[in-house]
Amino acid sequence: MSVKVGISPIAWQNDDLPDLTAAYSMQQALQESYAIGYSGIERGRAMPQDTEVLRQYLDQNHLLLCGGWCSGNLMVNSVADEIAAISRQVEQFVALKSPCLVYAECSNTVQGDITTSINQRPKLSRSDVMAYGAKLSEVAKWMADQGMVLAYHHHMGSMIEDQNDIDVLMQSSSPEVTLLFDTGHLHFGGADVMGTLNRWGDRVRHVHFKDVRADVARKIRDHDKSFLDAVIAGAFTVPGDSDGIIDFAAITDFLAKMDYKGWIVVEAEQDPAKANPYHYSKMGYDYIVALCAASGLALDPVHLGPRA
Repeated sequence: MSVKVGISPIAWQNDDLPDLTAAYSMQQALQESYAIGYSGIERGRAMPQDTEVLRQYLDQNHLLLCGGWCSGNLMVNSVADEIAAISRQVEQFVALKSPCLVYAECSNTVQGDITTSINQRPKLSRSDVMAYGAKLSEVAKWMADQGMVLAYHHHMGSMIEDQNDIDVLMQSSSPEVTLLFDTGHLHFGGADVMGTLNRWGDRVRHVHFKDVRADVARKIRDHDKSFLDAVIAGAFTVPGDSDGIIDFAAITDFLAKMDYKGWIVVEAEQDPAKANPYHYSKMGYDYIVALCAASGLALDPVHLGPRA
């Protein structure tokens, strides 16, 4: 088994800021992703909801489903109620052979509220995170029994954002709770990017490569702006952009060392008026392919390479 390179459609179709990407279609996102060389794409809200229609939609565009967001509400739901709420999406992802379901707690997040600063995000006590980890373990075990991996997404503006949040969640949850390793959210959240991979690499089942424009991120913090303000201002960019500051070579070397065999997904939401989706997505793809070659990380040869 080798590594596959995928992409989120968020550069073309932003689920949180649809007006920002109104000039672009989901069909364009899929067609251009395939043309660039990506093997798969994560699920977006504008994709067909029906499982068989979605399967045909992806097949027609020669792309695999490589994950997708799930808004969790486990802080306010019982385990049984949460399982009932997400069971349809889990069933769909199993049917479409997705490598994981990207789960994040959204009952108390401020990430989608443009009027609330990310500095005002919910911050839980250690005991609260530990209690949450125990409940999340039950959901993840159920999901594993269905044949699906729960990959937890630490996210700006949410209750699991910084290094301590991540460490306590991983410590208090069972191995079935795996970690989505998102480089951009780690750095923006003030976490240790390489330290997290070193400490929790055995729990990493999904990877998002996203870079950060440090000066923009700093201004968002300093001026009490929201996560959506950060997206609009350009806090994020793709790997390979000279504006970014994350050492992806070191990360890719470490992934090769730990014999990572999952997906590396480009996910860098930006304003397409400032960052053309095709151009930046191709930049990210080309850079990752070069990094993997230099690190000895084997890429899936079936889907490798651009398609005219």
